[in-house]
Amino acid sequence: MASEGDKLWGGRFVGGTDPIMETLNSSMAYDQRLSEVDIRGSMAYAKALEKSGILTKGDLEKILSGLEKISEEWSRGAFVVNKSDEDIHTANERRLKELIGEVAGKLHTGRSRNDQVVTDLRLYMRNSCSVLSAHLLQFIKTLVDRAAAETDVIFPGYTHLQRAQPIRWSHFLLSHAVAFARDSERLGEVKRRINVLPLGSGAIAGNPLGIDREFLRKELDFDSISLNSMDATSERDFVVEFLFCASLLMIHLSKMAEDLIIYSTKEFSFVTLSDAYSTGSSLMPQKKNPDSLELIRSKAGRVFGRCTGMMMILKGLPSTYNKDLQEDKEAVFDVIDTLSAVLQVATGVISTLQIHKENMEKALSPDMLATDLALYLVRKGMPFRQAHAASGKAVHLAETKGVSINQLSVEDMKSISPLFGTDVSQVWDYANSVEQYTTPGGTSKSSVTTQIEQLRELLRKQK
Repeated sequence: MASEGDKLWGGRFVGGTDPIMETLNSSMAYDQRLSEVDIRGSMAYAKALEKSGILTKGDLEKILSGLEKISEEWSRGAFVVNKSDEDIHTANERRLKELIGEVAGKLHTGRSRNDQVVTDLRLYMRNSCSVLSAHLLQFIKTLVDRAAAETDVIFPGYTHLQRAQPIRWSHFLLSHAVAFARDSERLGEVKRRINVLPLGSGAIAGNPLGIDREFLRKELDFDSISLNSMDATSERDFVVEFLFCASLLMIHLSKMAEDLIIYSTKEFSFVTLSDAYSTGSSLMPQKKNPDSLELIRSKAGRVFGRCTGMMMILKGLPSTYNKDLQEDKEAVFDVIDTLSAVLQVATGVISTLQIHKENMEKALSPDMLATDLALYLVRKGMPFRQAHAASGKAVHLAETKGVSINQLSVEDMKSISPLFGTDVSQVWDYANSVEQYTTPGGTSKSSVTTQIEQLRELLRKQK
């Protein structure tokens, strides 16, 4: 049985903790990542204790000096974790006592690990959101820059994975960029809700020592202060919201990855991935596998699991802090690491992707202009429903004759509708087809250029 030693809660207990329970209870293996934010929070709290008269100036100087030494040890990789350190807070306070003596015991006055850990987590997540936001904005910029450089490339657009209408390659890239721009906005909104100070809430009832929470807010650069101490120590809405936003971002990344996996197959041959983002087969020498994209697609499931797992933990908890909430950190850390890696790899994939313009253009087929044929009749006064039916008859006639629709004679077309004339030949032009979609959001060059400008403006605002 493990000895209680100097555990923060050990005074009430006699004997030791079961060693398996000790292992299950400990979060030290992963919450070392909170070392720096834990020290920062403790420094701010020490200053607040001095301000309220709990610490003398001498006490404060000793505590701040000790915490600075601990911070240096963590940064140098010299901090030694003891078996008795069940979490980062215990470890830092234990080390502080070793460095400055009994005065270290004053630091926790009026503070609970309940408000301490959620403060640490908010500080860590706030910083991480800034890093992830930078990666995401760089990724969006890469998509937009590529779209701007390749606006003249036309290729098939698909619905139901069937050829639908001609579109610009840049329009396709921008369709993904717009979704990621929404993700960027959501990430900013989550960061704003993360940035609420819980410190000073104690375990449940608040702080009885007149701690100046407004001072703490300014010291730790939070936007606002939590309204209710019971809620502050137990709510993990900001964690779930972050995990959900990460899940939605991964949905969009996975969707893009799937598109590019399909386009990179020999059957399509629209794109080729850089060797830097591909792997080979251990058996088949000819293979070049899009493993970077497949990994992006698979990591989506990992992130979804973290999100749903956290919601399952929260849905049955009674009010205030419960040990179940210890699970929040592993979920958050894992998702932050996953997103960081995926976004950087996705940026690399897009920036190095080789497109095959000739293959894209060869994949265009006249039947994709059947809608344009209907619009030809609409412009001559025919109601769209009739025009749609007439165009469908032309498609059927071409299939019956075993020719492509653009090879039907004018007489064939007139047999369907007298409105068809020799000028129908102008329909069979892919460049003309895409250029008619000039309304905002369309695939014409002017519309695509406007989308690029709008996205670049959005990127400037979000930096």
